[in-house]
Amino acid sequence: QVQLVESGGGLVQPGGSLRLSCAASGSIFSISDMGWYRQAPGKQRELVAKITRGGSTNYADSVKGRCTISRDNAKNTVYLQMNSLKPEDTAVYYCNLDPKFPGSSRDYWGQGTQVTVSS
Repeated sequence: QVQLVESGGGLVQPGGSLRLSCAASGSIFSISDMGWYRQAPGKQRELVAKITRGGSTNYADSVKGRCTISRDNAKNTVYLQMNSLKPEDTAVYYCNLDPKFPGSSRDYWGQGTQVTVSS
């Protein structure tokens, strides 16, 4: 069973920075794609950034140049460094683990961490 625990959210002023972390239990982290998603009130959950098991990354246009996703397979942890934060970045941020081995049938989600950007 996989469990994902996010941390690092909080209240930050516009222009500030936060680093989110997501620690995964279990043994499939290194063979999984990892992603950060967010959901603002009244809006659908959307992809923020993704990193494949091979280290390739992609970002939502809204965060390109401001966010960096990285992973540490030795620590079973994925990070999201967010800089130059804007009020529109306010949302609950969720970590996603998408296993990439034959026969895998589901992905996993963390409980979410709140990010609020406000002065």
